[in-house]
Amino acid sequence: MPIRPSLAIFAGAVAIAASAYAIAVPTSADVVAPLEAKSAEAVAAVGGGEVVARFANNAGSPSRHPILFGGEPLDEALRARVAKAVADVPGVGGVIWADGTVRAESGAPTYEPLHCQEDVEGLLRSRSIRFEEASSELLPASSVLLNEVADALRPCLGSIIAITGHTDQSGTEPGNIMLSMERARAVREALIRRGIPRDGLRALGVGSREPAEGLSPTDPANRRIEFSVIRTEPLVPTPIDTPGAR
Repeated sequence: MPIRPSLAIFAGAVAIAASAYAIAVPTSADVVAPLEAKSAEAVAAVGGGEVVARFANNAGSPSRHPILFGGEPLDEALRARVAKAVADVPGVGGVIWADGTVRAESGAPTYEPLHCQEDVEGLLRSRSIRFEEASSELLPASSVLLNEVADALRPCLGSIIAITGHTDQSGTEPGNIMLSMERARAVREALIRRGIPRDGLRALGVGSREPAEGLSPTDPANRRIEFSVIRTEPLVPTPIDTPGAR
């Protein structure tokens, strides 16, 4: 029986998405493996005993934001030292205990809203949020990266976060500005679906007028999304941010 063109196109799209996901996940795992080793050393250095830092989100995908397990027998002072030691490992994002009683970024000395921007920039340094050609439709392969971006931005809730879309110089500039704006809005909506409040997100499209440093305006690598924390406000502590009885 002949295969209908629509089914063939759909099957091809699924195959492409699956292969892209298969490539992205090992890359992410390669990033977090050194973080796991360095975190284990940091835990041992402060006497953290059996504490283990697991670099995976709730879906099991690799993440730079670890969850700490095995700290139940420790007193609060030692738990705080362990969390801070892991948070201080270069490349590690926000740290939280598995029982949810304290975040390493909750204390004034270690909470730096700008660090969220640095975390996101680190995620986007080797990977890109990708779209269909000449479209604002996000490719399925971008889902894992958007999960990690949302996790990286979560410690900065209460800040105003700008999402800026860029294009290269191909096409007309009015069309480039429109496309870059639509892509920034698509990313904003994707983050909202992942729990980032809408009122803290600003979408902006600048077309091709701000090429990446060192690139020609016509270089396709200028097609990108950038994030910046443009204003911060104090957060009111909640039970999940404050140490409590277990």
